[in-house]
Amino acid sequence: MRVVAIDMQGFGKSEEMDHPYSLDDYVLEVQEILDKIGEEKVDLLAHSFGARVAIKLANKDKRIDKIVFTGAAGLKPRRGLKYFFRKASFFILKRFVKKEKLKFLYSEDYRNLTEVKKRSFQKIVGEHLDKEVEKVQNKCLLIFGKRDRQTPPYMAKKMARKITRSRLLFIKDLGHFCFAEEPVKFNSEMFKFLMENNNGS
Repeated sequence: MRVVAIDMQGFGKSEEMDHPYSLDDYVLEVQEILDKIGEEKVDLLAHSFGARVAIKLANKDKRIDKIVFTGAAGLKPRRGLKYFFRKASFFILKRFVKKEKLKFLYSEDYRNLTEVKKRSFQKIVGEHLDKEVEKVQNKCLLIFGKRDRQTPPYMAKKMARKITRSRLLFIKDLGHFCFAEEPVKFNSEMFKFLMENNNGS
């Protein structure tokens, strides 16, 4: 197989974005890369944020064949009391305290972003894809770590219910980066899925 790893705008070795990107901007960017590659059919491996892009891409581009989702984000999360307390605290305190002094209420990931990435982050995480994921008709394999805290098991089960042609696999004792924690197991399951019904087998 030919494997292409994409550093989307603002990630890895790519350049910093010059304006806050939306999910649709990232979808367009990947489509432009597919145009350059020139393949009629491609499979996707999408992790975490990348799953958001893959969901929208799959519904817009007929070149997408099979998809492997892992630690996939994009569905509306459950919110506990801690979340609502932090949110209420922010809205109350911002009336009396400068915004810069409220950074302790933000996640570490958010605090480490540049200003343009922060605005992009706000646009993207505010777009829940529960309805969009129901439209996905591709054959999908969902591989999640059983101990994933960023995208916990309930999210994986919810996504599996919404994607008609999907299969869910949990890898015990692993977290959000199960492909790095247990690469042999992960790659074996992914390869089996991608090779199903190929070459007449």
